Amino acid sequence: MSTPGSTPLSRLVQLLDVEEIEVDLYRGANTDAGWVRVYGGQVVAQALAAAQRTVAEDRPVHSLHSYFIRPGEPRIPILYKVDRERDGASFTTRRVTAIQHGRAIFSLAASFQLVEPGLTHQDSMPEVKGPEGLLNDAELHALAGDRIPEPFRTIWAERDRPFEFRAVQRHNPFKPKATEPVAHNWFRADGEVPEGQALRAAIFAYATDMTLLDTCTLPHGVAWTDPKLQAASLDHAIWFHQQPDPSAWHLFDQASPAASGGRGLNIGKIYRQDGLLVATVVQEGLIRYRR
Repeated sequence: MSTPGSTPLSRLVQLLDVEEIEVDLYRGANTDAGWVRVYGGQVVAQALAAAQRTVAEDRPVHSLHSYFIRPGEPRIPILYKVDRERDGASFTTRRVTAIQHGRAIFSLAASFQLVEPGLTHQDSMPEVKGPEGLLNDAELHALAGDRIPEPFRTIWAERDRPFEFRAVQRHNPFKPKATEPVAHNWFRADGEVPEGQALRAAIFAYATDMTLLDTCTLPHGVAWTDPKLQAASLDHAIWFHQQPDPSAWHLFDQASPAASGGRGLNIGKIYRQDGLLVATVVQEGLIRYRR
Protein backbone atom coordinates (compact mmCIF):
# COMPACT_ATOMS: atom_id res chain seq x y z
CA MET A 1 0.00 0.00 0.00
CA SER A 2 1.11 3.58 -0.59
CA THR A 3 2.27 5.58 2.42
CA PRO A 4 2.06 9.36 2.83
CA GLY A 5 5.03 11.06 1.17
CA SER A 6 6.02 7.99 -0.83
CA THR A 7 6.60 8.13 -4.58
CA PRO A 8 6.33 5.47 -7.30
CA LEU A 9 10.14 5.25 -7.38
CA SER A 10 10.47 4.91 -3.60
CA ARG A 11 7.81 2.20 -3.64
CA LEU A 12 9.77 0.37 -6.36
CA VAL A 13 12.89 0.55 -4.18
CA GLN A 14 10.88 -1.03 -1.36
CA LEU A 15 9.66 -3.79 -3.69
CA LEU A 16 13.25 -4.62 -4.59
CA ASP A 17 14.25 -4.92 -0.93
CA VAL A 18 13.36 -8.61 -0.90
CA GLU A 19 13.09 -10.19 2.54
CA GLU A 20 15.38 -13.09 3.46
CA ILE A 21 13.23 -15.71 5.23
CA GLU A 22 15.68 -18.64 5.06
CA VAL A 23 19.08 -19.32 3.54
CA ASP A 24 18.77 -18.58 -0.21
CA LEU A 25 15.01 -18.08 0.10
CA TYR A 26 13.52 -14.59 -0.27
CA ARG A 27 10.05 -13.08 -0.21
CA GLY A 28 9.09 -10.25 -2.54
CA ALA A 29 6.16 -7.98 -1.75
CA ASN A 30 3.62 -7.04 -4.41
CA THR A 31 1.89 -3.80 -5.34
CA ASP A 32 -1.68 -2.52 -5.33
CA ALA A 33 -1.15 -0.77 -8.67
CA GLY A 34 -4.20 -2.27 -10.39
CA TRP A 35 -2.44 -4.91 -12.47
CA VAL A 36 -4.47 -7.93 -13.57
CA ARG A 37 -1.28 -9.98 -13.32
CA VAL A 38 2.13 -9.16 -11.90
CA TYR A 39 4.13 -6.89 -14.22
CA GLY A 40 6.92 -8.95 -15.75
CA GLY A 41 9.61 -6.35 -15.15
CA GLN A 42 8.88 -6.51 -11.41
CA VAL A 43 9.49 -10.27 -11.28
CA VAL A 44 12.71 -9.92 -13.31
CA ALA A 45 13.94 -7.16 -11.01
CA GLN A 46 13.01 -8.93 -7.76
CA ALA A 47 14.59 -12.20 -8.92
CA LEU A 48 17.77 -10.31 -9.83
CA ALA A 49 17.70 -8.59 -6.43
CA ALA A 50 17.43 -11.98 -4.71
CA ALA A 51 20.31 -13.42 -6.74
CA GLN A 52 22.48 -10.39 -5.99
CA ARG A 53 22.04 -10.99 -2.24
CA THR A 54 24.13 -14.16 -2.66
CA VAL A 55 26.90 -12.64 -4.81
CA ALA A 56 29.93 -10.58 -3.76
CA GLU A 57 29.51 -6.83 -4.33
CA ASP A 58 32.57 -6.69 -6.60
CA ARG A 59 30.82 -8.93 -9.16
CA PRO A 60 28.10 -6.95 -10.98
CA VAL A 61 25.57 -8.74 -13.16
CA HIS A 62 26.56 -8.94 -16.84
CA SER A 63 23.67 -11.00 -18.22
CA LEU A 64 20.40 -12.65 -17.32
CA HIS A 65 18.00 -14.95 -19.14
CA SER A 66 14.50 -15.61 -17.91
CA TYR A 67 11.19 -17.32 -18.72
CA PHE A 68 7.69 -16.36 -17.66
CA ILE A 69 6.00 -19.69 -16.84
CA ARG A 70 2.66 -18.69 -15.32
CA PRO A 71 0.93 -15.35 -14.69
CA GLY A 72 1.73 -14.01 -11.24
CA GLU A 73 -1.03 -12.99 -8.83
CA PRO A 74 -0.52 -9.36 -7.78
CA ARG A 75 -2.26 -9.65 -4.39
CA ILE A 76 0.05 -12.18 -2.71
CA PRO A 77 3.83 -12.20 -2.13
CA ILE A 78 6.26 -14.08 -4.36
CA LEU A 79 8.92 -16.48 -3.03
CA TYR A 80 12.31 -16.48 -4.74
CA LYS A 81 14.49 -19.59 -4.33
CA VAL A 82 18.14 -19.02 -5.25
CA ASP A 83 20.40 -21.88 -6.37
CA ARG A 84 24.15 -21.18 -6.14
CA GLU A 85 25.24 -22.98 -9.29
CA ARG A 86 28.85 -21.79 -9.48
CA ASP A 87 31.35 -19.50 -7.81
CA GLY A 88 34.38 -19.36 -10.07
CA ALA A 89 37.54 -17.30 -10.14
CA SER A 90 35.96 -14.63 -12.38
CA PHE A 91 32.33 -15.60 -12.89
CA THR A 92 29.43 -16.43 -10.58
CA THR A 93 26.23 -18.14 -11.74
CA ARG A 94 22.88 -18.13 -9.99
CA ARG A 95 19.50 -19.63 -10.85
CA VAL A 96 16.31 -18.23 -9.32
CA THR A 97 12.82 -19.73 -9.27
CA ALA A 98 9.83 -17.53 -8.42
CA ILE A 99 7.03 -19.40 -6.65
CA GLN A 100 3.36 -18.75 -5.84
CA HIS A 101 0.94 -21.37 -4.44
CA GLY A 102 3.79 -23.90 -4.49
CA ARG A 103 4.23 -23.62 -8.27
CA ALA A 104 6.94 -21.98 -10.34
CA ILE A 105 5.72 -18.86 -12.14
CA PHE A 106 9.12 -17.64 -13.40
CA SER A 107 12.73 -18.77 -13.73
CA LEU A 108 15.91 -16.75 -14.15
CA ALA A 109 19.57 -17.57 -14.74
CA ALA A 110 22.04 -14.75 -14.10
CA SER A 111 25.79 -14.44 -14.49
CA PHE A 112 28.06 -12.08 -12.58
CA GLN A 113 31.68 -11.14 -13.32
CA LEU A 114 34.58 -9.41 -11.67
CA VAL A 115 35.13 -6.04 -13.35
CA GLU A 116 38.07 -6.26 -15.74
CA PRO A 117 39.44 -4.37 -18.77
CA GLY A 118 39.02 -5.76 -22.28
CA LEU A 119 38.58 -5.12 -26.00
CA THR A 120 35.86 -2.56 -26.67
CA HIS A 121 33.49 -1.71 -29.54
CA GLN A 122 29.78 -0.89 -29.89
CA ASP A 123 27.05 0.05 -32.36
CA SER A 124 26.42 3.74 -32.81
CA MET A 125 23.31 5.30 -31.30
CA PRO A 126 20.69 6.18 -33.96
CA GLU A 127 20.16 9.85 -34.71
CA VAL A 128 16.76 10.74 -33.28
CA LYS A 129 15.23 13.66 -31.40
CA GLY A 130 16.45 14.07 -27.85
CA PRO A 131 14.11 13.85 -24.86
CA GLU A 132 13.94 17.62 -24.45
CA GLY A 133 10.59 18.93 -25.69
CA LEU A 134 8.96 15.52 -26.08
CA LEU A 135 5.80 14.79 -24.09
CA ASN A 136 5.90 11.96 -21.60
CA ASP A 137 3.25 9.25 -21.28
CA ALA A 138 1.36 11.00 -18.50
CA GLU A 139 1.17 14.24 -20.50
CA LEU A 140 -0.01 12.43 -23.63
CA HIS A 141 -2.74 10.63 -21.72
CA ALA A 142 -3.83 13.88 -20.09
CA LEU A 143 -4.20 15.45 -23.56
CA ALA A 144 -6.21 12.45 -24.79
CA GLY A 145 -8.61 12.86 -21.87
CA ASP A 146 -12.05 11.41 -22.53
CA ARG A 147 -10.92 9.79 -25.78
CA ILE A 148 -9.30 7.02 -23.71
CA PRO A 149 -11.89 4.27 -23.17
CA GLU A 150 -12.68 2.99 -19.72
CA PRO A 151 -11.44 1.12 -17.75
CA PHE A 152 -8.05 2.04 -19.22
CA ARG A 153 -8.46 5.74 -18.41
CA THR A 154 -8.91 4.99 -14.70
CA ILE A 155 -6.24 2.28 -14.59
CA TRP A 156 -3.68 4.62 -16.16
CA ALA A 157 -4.52 7.46 -13.79
CA GLU A 158 -4.07 5.22 -10.74
CA ARG A 159 -1.01 3.26 -11.86
CA ASP A 160 2.45 3.82 -10.37
CA ARG A 161 4.98 5.20 -12.85
CA PRO A 162 8.50 4.96 -11.36
CA PHE A 163 9.92 5.75 -14.82
CA GLU A 164 9.22 8.59 -17.20
CA PHE A 165 8.96 7.53 -20.85
CA ARG A 166 8.99 9.90 -23.83
CA ALA A 167 8.23 8.42 -27.24
CA VAL A 168 10.06 9.79 -30.28
CA GLN A 169 7.42 8.39 -32.66
CA ARG A 170 3.89 8.99 -31.38
CA HIS A 171 1.22 6.37 -32.02
CA ASN A 172 -2.42 6.20 -31.01
CA PRO A 173 -2.40 3.03 -28.87
CA PHE A 174 -6.19 2.68 -29.11
CA LYS A 175 -6.48 3.16 -32.90
CA PRO A 176 -3.03 2.33 -34.27
CA LYS A 177 -2.04 2.42 -37.92
CA ALA A 178 0.23 -0.28 -39.32
CA THR A 179 3.83 0.94 -39.46
CA GLU A 180 7.34 -0.49 -39.54
CA PRO A 181 8.31 -2.44 -36.41
CA VAL A 182 10.70 0.19 -35.06
CA ALA A 183 10.30 2.43 -32.01
CA HIS A 184 12.46 4.83 -30.03
CA ASN A 185 11.66 5.75 -26.45
CA TRP A 186 13.62 7.91 -24.03
CA PHE A 187 13.33 6.92 -20.39
CA ARG A 188 14.74 7.67 -16.95
CA ALA A 189 13.75 7.07 -13.34
CA ASP A 190 11.20 9.59 -12.11
CA GLY A 191 13.10 10.75 -9.03
CA GLU A 192 16.39 10.40 -7.18
CA VAL A 193 17.88 6.90 -7.45
CA PRO A 194 19.65 5.60 -4.32
CA GLU A 195 23.32 4.65 -4.43
CA GLY A 196 24.32 1.02 -4.84
CA GLN A 197 25.15 -0.66 -8.13
CA ALA A 198 23.17 -3.83 -7.37
CA LEU A 199 20.01 -1.83 -6.63
CA ARG A 200 20.52 0.31 -9.72
CA ALA A 201 20.88 -2.76 -11.94
CA ALA A 202 17.60 -4.17 -10.56
CA ILE A 203 15.79 -0.83 -11.05
CA PHE A 204 17.13 -0.66 -14.62
CA ALA A 205 16.00 -4.25 -15.29
CA TYR A 206 12.49 -3.29 -14.14
CA ALA A 207 12.27 -0.70 -16.92
CA THR A 208 13.46 -2.98 -19.74
CA ASP A 209 10.10 -4.77 -19.93
CA MET A 210 8.27 -1.50 -20.65
CA THR A 211 7.23 -0.72 -24.26
CA LEU A 212 9.34 -3.56 -25.76
CA LEU A 213 6.50 -6.01 -26.48
CA ASP A 214 4.56 -3.30 -28.30
CA THR A 215 7.18 -3.28 -31.08
CA CYS A 216 6.10 -6.55 -32.71
CA THR A 217 2.47 -5.38 -32.95
CA LEU A 218 3.31 -2.21 -34.91
CA PRO A 219 3.23 -3.75 -38.45
CA HIS A 220 -0.23 -5.20 -37.77
CA GLY A 221 -2.07 -2.10 -36.57
CA VAL A 222 -3.47 -3.96 -33.56
CA ALA A 223 -4.39 -2.09 -30.37
CA TRP A 224 -3.25 -3.68 -27.13
CA THR A 225 -6.80 -3.03 -25.84
CA ASP A 226 -8.31 -5.15 -28.66
CA PRO A 227 -10.17 -8.04 -26.94
CA LYS A 228 -9.12 -10.37 -29.78
CA LEU A 229 -5.43 -9.86 -28.89
CA GLN A 230 -3.77 -11.99 -26.22
CA ALA A 231 -0.34 -10.53 -25.45
CA ALA A 232 2.21 -11.44 -22.79
CA SER A 233 5.96 -11.67 -22.33
CA LEU A 234 7.29 -15.22 -22.77
CA ASP A 235 10.97 -14.70 -22.05
CA HIS A 236 13.35 -11.84 -21.33
CA ALA A 237 17.12 -11.53 -21.61
CA ILE A 238 19.45 -8.64 -20.77
CA TRP A 239 23.15 -8.18 -21.48
CA PHE A 240 24.70 -5.38 -19.43
CA HIS A 241 27.60 -3.83 -21.36
CA GLN A 242 28.04 -1.05 -18.79
CA GLN A 243 26.87 -0.52 -15.23
CA PRO A 244 23.61 1.43 -15.57
CA ASP A 245 22.48 4.64 -13.91
CA PRO A 246 18.66 4.71 -14.12
CA SER A 247 18.54 8.42 -13.22
CA ALA A 248 20.15 9.35 -16.57
CA TRP A 249 18.24 9.64 -19.83
CA HIS A 250 18.52 6.50 -21.97
CA LEU A 251 17.32 5.81 -25.50
CA PHE A 252 15.48 2.49 -25.94
CA ASP A 253 16.11 1.64 -29.62
CA GLN A 254 13.57 -1.10 -30.38
CA ALA A 255 12.96 -3.30 -33.42
CA SER A 256 11.08 -6.51 -34.19
CA PRO A 257 12.79 -8.63 -36.86
CA ALA A 258 10.12 -11.35 -37.05
CA ALA A 259 6.75 -12.61 -35.85
CA SER A 260 5.20 -16.03 -36.50
CA GLY A 261 3.27 -18.77 -34.76
CA GLY A 262 1.53 -16.32 -32.44
CA ARG A 263 4.87 -15.00 -31.18
CA GLY A 264 6.83 -11.83 -31.87
CA LEU A 265 10.55 -11.23 -31.31
CA ASN A 266 11.72 -7.85 -30.02
CA ILE A 267 15.27 -6.52 -29.72
CA GLY A 268 16.20 -3.38 -27.81
CA LYS A 269 19.49 -1.53 -27.60
CA ILE A 270 19.68 0.90 -24.69
CA TYR A 271 21.99 3.88 -25.07
CA ARG A 272 22.88 6.55 -22.54
CA GLN A 273 22.17 10.03 -23.87
CA ASP A 274 25.87 10.58 -24.61
CA GLY A 275 25.81 7.57 -26.99
CA LEU A 276 27.24 4.85 -24.71
CA LEU A 277 25.60 1.46 -25.33
CA VAL A 278 24.60 0.33 -21.83
CA ALA A 279 22.57 -2.83 -22.47
CA THR A 280 20.96 -5.06 -25.07
CA VAL A 281 17.56 -6.62 -24.39
CA VAL A 282 15.83 -9.44 -26.28
CA GLN A 283 12.29 -10.58 -25.61
CA GLU A 284 9.84 -12.92 -27.30
CA GLY A 285 6.19 -12.24 -26.61
CA LEU A 286 2.90 -13.93 -27.19
CA ILE A 287 0.79 -11.98 -29.70
CA ARG A 288 -2.05 -14.41 -30.34
CA TYR A 289 -4.79 -12.78 -32.39
CA ARG A 290 -8.14 -14.53 -32.67
CA ARG A 291 -9.99 -13.16 -35.68
